[in-house]
Amino acid sequence: MTYLPLGWAKAAWAFFGAWNCGAGLFIHDDRGTFNPRRTLETLHRFPITTFCAPPTAYRQLVLDEMRQHLLQSRPRALVHCTGAGEPLNPEVIRLWKEATGLEICDGFGQTETILVCGNFEGAPIRPGSMGKPSPGVPLHVVDDAGNECAQDVEGDIALKVDLSESSNFFGVFDGYLGGDGKLDRRLRPGGKGDEQPWYLTGDRATRDVDGYFWFVGRSDDVINSSGYRIGPFEVESTLKLHPAVVESAVVSSPDESRGEIVKAFVVLTPQAAGRNHGDIVKELQEFCKANAAPYKYPRRIQVVAQDFLPKTISGKIQRKRLKEMEWSKSPEKKASKL
Repeated sequence: MTYLPLGWAKAAWAFFGAWNCGAGLFIHDDRGTFNPRRTLETLHRFPITTFCAPPTAYRQLVLDEMRQHLLQSRPRALVHCTGAGEPLNPEVIRLWKEATGLEICDGFGQTETILVCGNFEGAPIRPGSMGKPSPGVPLHVVDDAGNECAQDVEGDIALKVDLSESSNFFGVFDGYLGGDGKLDRRLRPGGKGDEQPWYLTGDRATRDVDGYFWFVGRSDDVINSSGYRIGPFEVESTLKLHPAVVESAVVSSPDESRGEIVKAFVVLTPQAAGRNHGDIVKELQEFCKANAAPYKYPRRIQVVAQDFLPKTISGKIQRKRLKEMEWSKSPEKKASKL
């Protein structure tokens, strides 16, 4: 069962990949808005063995009420779970495993590349990591000069591209076609002495000593506050550790002294939403300082309703729109930012 819009590339991969392996597909004609209880009831009623959903769905499925529901109506046949669309917060993976006994295998891919990194059979899952490169895929983390980054050093996620006719590597698109008819392949020259270029995915990550990749954020989403580079995903994951938070979106916000600071748009649980918002904001800020590097805490927090966060049809939060809204409030800052 793939809980994704059919117009999204990942849905096509799920369908064709399953068919190529001789597997059956579960098709549910569900035209309403996402309902976590209905999803859990579907997993309980039918012999679904594999489940794929975006993080925005999993975040709803691990709320207290849904985990209580799971105690009474466990998935009937589920043995494998995957996430898709954007990185999955470690806390969500932990809560889902606690409730179902199953780990969610996160991964990384694009419409332009298909899956290039993932948590595959035989390798332990490290919650918060997108796993290791897919077999045979030359995936790396590189710096601005085209050299591979040292372990735990942030850089661009890139694939080594062999443009020779003898290359047997496939899976990367040919490029974006501009209005002028020219092809933009999004390539960066290799490092010193390397003739083969890199394809840049537009995302940032680190790679640890064991080869696991850790997502930092989209290149244009990373926040630079007083010289500190802060990935929104890490802040969102820290906020998700707090029991009052359903989900959040973190973006940069203009600031006179620091250039930009961290701002979080936060959706609270129904229980927490009834509390004084000033109190909950201070509580969340102190919580972030205690559970991550203090300089990464959100200096501004705005409590919002669930439907406030703009999302794609696949459920991915559109941070770009929130960022544009935030910077449009300060024309002079927006001009300096651009």
